Amino acid sequence: MFQLAQIKRMVRVPPWLFGDTLNNAVADELNRKLANKVVLDVGLCIALFDIISLKDSYIFPGDGASHTHVTFRFIVFRPFMEEILEGTIKGASAEGIQVTLGFFDEIFIRKDSMMTDTHYDETEKTWVWNYQTDDANHQLFMDIVIEEKFTDTTPSNPNEKKKEEEKPQNVAPYVIYGSIVDDGLGMVSWWTTPEETEEMAEEMDASES
Repeated sequence: MFQLAQIKRMVRVPPWLFGDTLNNAVADELNRKLANKVVLDVGLCIALFDIISLKDSYIFPGDGASHTHVTFRFIVFRPFMEEILEGTIKGASAEGIQVTLGFFDEIFIRKDSMMTDTHYDETEKTWVWNYQTDDANHQLFMDIVIEEKFTDTTPSNPNEKKKEEEKPQNVAPYVIYGSIVDDGLGMVSWWTTPEETEEMAEEMDASES
């Protein structure tokens, strides 16, 4: 899920950071520019891991900042093919399921990537897997985590509201599509004993408290 990506880049250090060491100033600039950003063919950048090398710094005419060629490694989120991830269902629609890892929400499981005999329940607004055993048919629901809702009490200008509605919707720069068609995938509770499920619930409660 997490990888170390080696990157080379020219880093600009502004004059007000000259009082710090070059290594610290470059590290601050790299984290400021890359952390929580998606880099093409690299992934979602999380944090700087280390700086491998710093070459000579230059100051160009008309710019008081220094410019340094840097080779560094960054921790990035970039799952590999067939990797198994564990997340929480954030939403569901007739098109599929959205899963969140907490720090990353753009994970989608489309309806054609679910188990056979799975359908969307319009009443419950969730997906259901009809699991057939020798003696009965079991409906296994893919439960959604209910989030707290709030009402914005700040007075708003009708003209500003209209402008907000006219703004184009943001397009996610990084999207992952998953699959739950194989055994062992889907809801964790489907493949664990009641004792294991209870133990996992206690661990989650302890981590949230």
